[in-house]
Amino acid sequence: MAIADFQEYLKLIPIVNRAPQHAVWLTFDAEADTLYVNFKKPSYATDSEMTDDDVIVRYEGEAVIGFTVLHASKRPPKTA
Repeated sequence: MAIADFQEYLKLIPIVNRAPQHAVWLTFDAEADTLYVNFKKPSYATDSEMTDDDVIVRYEGEAVIGFTVLHASKRPPKTA
């Protein structure tokens, strides 16, 4: 099956380029309405913190290795 509108995915290129490892793995769990973003595979967090807007930032030592976005589909899109 082909992706009909790959142009939306091309917008990810600058984001991936700024990522710590120049790699980003995304997984969306529709049942949990949660987006998982990882900058490292495998990733083993040694610490994490919850932000005020329900995002869990995961650390390995001092480095951010990913984050988890809760209530992902309910977030309004950012406008420029």
